[in-house]
Amino acid sequence: MLNQDYRHIARSVALQILYELDSTRHAVEDVLSEHLAPYREQPELRLSTNRLVEGVLGNKKELDAVIHRYAPEWPLEQIALIDRNILRMAVFEMTIDRSTPLKVAINEAVELAKTFGTESTPRFINGVLGSLAARTASSTLNDEERVSSGNQEQPE
Repeated sequence: MLNQDYRHIARSVALQILYELDSTRHAVEDVLSEHLAPYREQPELRLSTNRLVEGVLGNKKELDAVIHRYAPEWPLEQIALIDRNILRMAVFEMTIDRSTPLKVAINEAVELAKTFGTESTPRFINGVLGSLAARTASSTLNDEERVSSGNQEQPE
């Protein structure tokens, strides 16, 4: 299985797990076990799925704050469960995990939105994540410019 393939499947499985956890009172271990059972022979997929699920669950408050910042007209509880979890996963990958290029995280989130969301979900997801990416790229450029010009701020 190609790297991109297992990562896409891992995101899809992670989304289904997060959706179930968000809409039920099922135990995390039970939901993980059930959804990962078909992938016993694919340890990379299982690890990638676990990393996403644990990353989102362990950073939910921070992720929700970022979502609120970039979609202020939408109270978090009014965002559809599937949309909210797609955003949480992508924001986790973009801001905390940072092992996935911004474009890839956005494209994967939009693909999940097309598969699992409504007709308007892909546009909404792309808009929120595009704003975040623009801000992230801008702050990264500013950091790089400061370092390359030797104007790093010194702690007082």
